[in-house]
Amino acid sequence: MSQTEKETTHFGFKDVPRDEKAGLVKGVFDQVASRYDLMNDLMSLGMHRAWKKSMIHLVEMRAGMQILDVAGGTGDIGFALLEQIHRKQLRGEVTICDINAAMLSEGRDRAVNRNILADVEWVCGNAESLPFENNRFDAYTIAFGIRNVTDIPAALKEAYRVMKPGGKFYCLEFSRVTSQTLAHLYHSYSFHVIPRVGKMVVGDGAPYQYLVESIQKFPDQKTFAAMIRDAGFSQVRFENMTGGVVALHTGYKT
Repeated sequence: MSQTEKETTHFGFKDVPRDEKAGLVKGVFDQVASRYDLMNDLMSLGMHRAWKKSMIHLVEMRAGMQILDVAGGTGDIGFALLEQIHRKQLRGEVTICDINAAMLSEGRDRAVNRNILADVEWVCGNAESLPFENNRFDAYTIAFGIRNVTDIPAALKEAYRVMKPGGKFYCLEFSRVTSQTLAHLYHSYSFHVIPRVGKMVVGDGAPYQYLVESIQKFPDQKTFAAMIRDAGFSQVRFENMTGGVVALHTGYKT
């Protein structure tokens, strides 16, 4: 690999300096923070809610759970995990970590509006260098966030580092569609409809253009599963949802 290749990475379909990607991604989410759920509705035709629910219901709950939700600034995953903990009458805490302060601010406001004031911690931090000690968390969740980090292998190694032995990793991400017919329809919708609707919603289609491009650049299911194994996780598996539009990847820290 040449020096130039080492210093660049993908921002959608563009090659950009590695040290600029985080700022560019931040700009995207600064624009959509207040309409994040609407953004996901546009990206998934509303299916993101069912996909997230499936992941949350798979999280193995036990007393005293410490759960880390990364790239979850607006709180939708964290709130649902807390609801599960409280419903099962278990002690536990959810730490919501996001690199984007605007997303965290949106999440805190939502928490106050829903009177969710206990058992949740808000932390501004980078998935590639998490501000937590080793072996702290029983579970790590990330939904539609891993493809936006600059160095995915580094983020996976950090996930492994901060988890307790026996802890479980859960990653929900857009992936490769398994049906050729569905893939054609999904591609047409992604590139011809989403940016146009996004422009009507937030006044600028560029953030949505980046988001659909970032999906295309993300590794396929088997490649990403291999990356999770390379980070140290065992019993790595993935489950396709909606014909591979999304995949849920899991693994254990041994």
